[in-house]
Amino acid sequence: MGLNKDLPAGATPLDGEELEGLLPSHLVNRSQLNEWEQQNIEAALLWLSRQRRPRPLEESWLRRLHREMFGQSWRWAGQYRSSDKSIGADWRQIRMQVPALLADIAFQVEHQVDVVDLIAIRFHHRLVSIHPFPNGNGRHTRLIADVLIQQLGAPRFSWGGSSSLVNLTALRQDYIAALRQADRGDLSALLAFARAQ
Repeated sequence: MGLNKDLPAGATPLDGEELEGLLPSHLVNRSQLNEWEQQNIEAALLWLSRQRRPRPLEESWLRRLHREMFGQSWRWAGQYRSSDKSIGADWRQIRMQVPALLADIAFQVEHQVDVVDLIAIRFHHRLVSIHPFPNGNGRHTRLIADVLIQQLGAPRFSWGGSSSLVNLTALRQDYIAALRQADRGDLSALLAFARAQ
């Protein structure tokens, strides 16, 4: 299957073992996979709408959301990756870094250390930087940041007008550029992108 061919900028290639975790056997290219995953994500959004009290700052719920988003696509959905990628934390550090991030963001929320948009964007960026899952990190972290921002009483982010950002477009390139600027310590472009229409 050509899943690792023609990946858009910023996409993470899957290793052989991860590719073997693909559940639908009828998919033959990245475009079909993207469509399949989007259907899975739409089902996850329905699941999310039925949650009385989402818990975006609890590790088990964070992993459950990933499983709901990608569980019809990947056998390993909701499980942390077990290999290194060109981006993200060393895979052996994920089980320590995710809980530390969640505790830090919970502290920021409790003590209102910043405006809620900035706290949620910081959460998104740091979780993307850890890159805990083999696939779907951007989509997962955008959705969980949306869940957090809504819990904090603000509207969901627009993400430049598209929460998918899967295909190689100028919008995706703007998003990747904003993430890279955030990697250098400046969250302003990512914050502006998240609220752009």
